[in-house]
Amino acid sequence: MLFNSVEFLLFFPAVCLGYFIIPHRVRYLFLLVCSYFFYMCWNPEYALLMLTSTIITYASGLLISSAEKIEDEKKRTRRKKLYVALSFTSNLLILFFFKYYGFAAQTATRIFGRLGLHVAIPAFDVILPVGISFYTFQALSYTMDVYRKEIYAEKNFFKYALFVSFFPQLVAGPIERSKNLLIQINEKHKFEFERVRSGLLLMLYGYFQKVVLSEYLGIVVDSVYNTYAQRTGFQLIVATICFALQIYCDFGSYSNIAIGAARVMGFRLMENFNTPYFAVSVADFWRRWHISLSTWFRDYLYIPLGGNRKGKVRKWFNLMVVFGVSGLWHGASWHFVAWGVLNGAYQVIGEWLKPIREKVMTVLHVDKTAFSHRVAQILITFGLVDVSWIFFRAGSLRQGLEILNIMAGNGVNYWFTWGGNLTAMGLTPEMLNLLLVSLLIMFIADLCKYNGIHLISWLAKQGVWFRWLVYYAAIFGILIFGVYGPGYDASAFIYFQF
Repeated sequence: MLFNSVEFLLFFPAVCLGYFIIPHRVRYLFLLVCSYFFYMCWNPEYALLMLTSTIITYASGLLISSAEKIEDEKKRTRRKKLYVALSFTSNLLILFFFKYYGFAAQTATRIFGRLGLHVAIPAFDVILPVGISFYTFQALSYTMDVYRKEIYAEKNFFKYALFVSFFPQLVAGPIERSKNLLIQINEKHKFEFERVRSGLLLMLYGYFQKVVLSEYLGIVVDSVYNTYAQRTGFQLIVATICFALQIYCDFGSYSNIAIGAARVMGFRLMENFNTPYFAVSVADFWRRWHISLSTWFRDYLYIPLGGNRKGKVRKWFNLMVVFGVSGLWHGASWHFVAWGVLNGAYQVIGEWLKPIREKVMTVLHVDKTAFSHRVAQILITFGLVDVSWIFFRAGSLRQGLEILNIMAGNGVNYWFTWGGNLTAMGLTPEMLNLLLVSLLIMFIADLCKYNGIHLISWLAKQGVWFRWLVYYAAIFGILIFGVYGPGYDASAFIYFQF
């Protein structure tokens, strides 16, 4: 069930109505049933996988908690580590089979072939379960949090099962932590008009990002990238910039709808995007982009590897490992690994060159606080990130390299064919104008957020006539100008494939 589908527009109000009507003591059971129904709308059988992961991590939490009673410290530590290892191993094996087995088998077959060995590795035709990477990481974070004594093991299985399966953020995040979401399940949430209005407005903005911005940008991206060999360098540059904006709008829209939907019912989900394209460095970008995943890797991989506590070289190695794994988390293909490694390399090279940059800026008397300097940093960061998005969007590593080659080889065709190139990328002049206006609206919204202006709170303080004018304009604007697919079929979110 997609957020941008008619089914969800019927499902969500019904869930909210039921949630606020039924007694508090059984609300978690009601939400659990609704969450499993929501997930089973894709493939009922794969709900068993989520249930399996839930049972394993729930049991691991109880076992780790019971191990705390062992008096012998060494034995207690060994037992706790064993339970953590079993939880991680079993869950990651499930994830590996459904997401990475085919990739690993193809890679191994190719390597053996080059060595002159003919090894028959069995193939399995399985469908990647929606959201498996998200709920697996969320469940594993619970195991580690219990191990670190950051939260007590949850004894009520159904409450824990709701933590893993909570439908607003189930299939594409944010990847919540047990110390945030799990404890909220016990809270008594009342219907509060201001909170509900805030959540609905955030959802409305998310729908604007998805069905207007993301879909129109996707027309350009798909048109160019699907025929990249016949395109000019200029068209590929425009399409790559459009993809950077598309994936931000698409994933940001899911996060906003998820956070808004949870807020309507009284739940507080963590922020997942914080104006990432206003970042002044690649490291700053990753503090603002997909925050729930970035902090997950920081807390459960980067810091256990040693973080920045063992010198610069080890820190750089840890960064490369984390971003390589992050790339692989996004997809079982080398072009995703290349995307991750490139983002890690940006940061390593940036730190390595920092002393040189500082000396150059001192010699040139560059004012680091100047507006022009910040704008330059933002543009350079966006350019670097945008290059890495080529590998994320390309169908393979080879395609990504070929696209870069075309960009570098067609420089003479960049600018004098501006109009002709744009009309050849799938957008009519009317669609282009609408897209530019929509991008301006999003830019203003992000600029306000960047400067600490909360637009939803600001809107709530305005007169009734102005508020409802904005509400109606937004709703009818989305309905009239949104793209809903052939026959009004909702299109899936990009991050559903991960």
